[in-house]
Amino acid sequence: MVVEKNAFSGNPLEQFVLLAKSAKGAACIELVKQVLEAPGVYVFGELLDMPNISELALGPSKNCIATLNLFAYGTYNEYLQNKELFFELSPAQKKKLQHLTIVTLATQSKCIPYGILLKELDINNVRDLEDLIIEAIYADIIHGKLDQKNSQLEVDCAIGRDIKPDDINVVVNCLQEWCSACEGVLACVDTQIHRANNEKNRCVLRKTEIEQEIVNIKKTLKAQLEDRNEGTDEVMATDSREATASGEKGKKSSKGKGIRSSSGLKILR
Repeated sequence: MVVEKNAFSGNPLEQFVLLAKSAKGAACIELVKQVLEAPGVYVFGELLDMPNISELALGPSKNCIATLNLFAYGTYNEYLQNKELFFELSPAQKKKLQHLTIVTLATQSKCIPYGILLKELDINNVRDLEDLIIEAIYADIIHGKLDQKNSQLEVDCAIGRDIKPDDINVVVNCLQEWCSACEGVLACVDTQIHRANNEKNRCVLRKTEIEQEIVNIKKTLKAQLEDRNEGTDEVMATDSREATASGEKGKKSSKGKGIRSSSGLKILR
C-alpha cells in the first residue's frame, strides 16, 4: 500500500523563535505548548537555544523544558515510562510525539515490523497504527509504504530530528566515513578513466597503423599492376612487329613464283 504526499517547505518554527525573544515566565510556557502542538514543526533546537526558554530549567516549570527536550530528542515510550517528568500532553501533542518516534525508529531500520511500532507507540490495533502512519506520510514526515502482507512499514526516507550534543561526534564520524568512502569511489573511477584512456589511445594507434598498412598495400598493388600492364604492352608490340615482318616476307616470296603457259606467258599465282 503506497501513500503519496506533497512536499513541505518553509520554516514554521521561525515565528515561535521570534516570539521567544520577548516571552517571559508563563508566556514562555504557553509558547512551548503551542509549538509542541503546531503542525509542521518537528525540530526544536533553535527554540532550545533561546535564553528565555533555557531559563525555564531553573524554575518550577522545569517539566516544560523537559517536555521540549523530549520532543527534540526523545520518543513516545520514554514519555510513557517517565510521565512525572513532563507536563500532560494533549491528543495533538501525543500524535506528534508518536510521529517523531516513527522517525527515530526509521533511523534504526528501513523496515519496521508492526509489532515494534505497536509497542513503541502504545497502540492496540493495526488499523489505528496504519492510520497514524498514513498521517505521518501526508504530513511529509516520512516517505514509505505499508507492507500489509508482511506486516511492516518500509521507509524510504524521513525528516531529520534534532541532534543531541553528545551525538555530534557520532555524526562527525559518520560523515568522515562517508567522505572516505566517496574518496575511494573517486579513486576507483579515476583508475577506470585512466585505463579507458590508455585503451582508447592504443586503439587509435592501432587504427592508424592499419590504415597506413592499407595505404602501403594499395600502393604496392598499383605498382605491380602498372608493371604488368607495361610488360603486356611490350609483348603485344613485339608480336605486332613480328607479324608485320612475316607478312611482308610472304608477299615477296609469292611475287617470285609463277607458271609459264604454252604461249610463253608467265601466269602468276
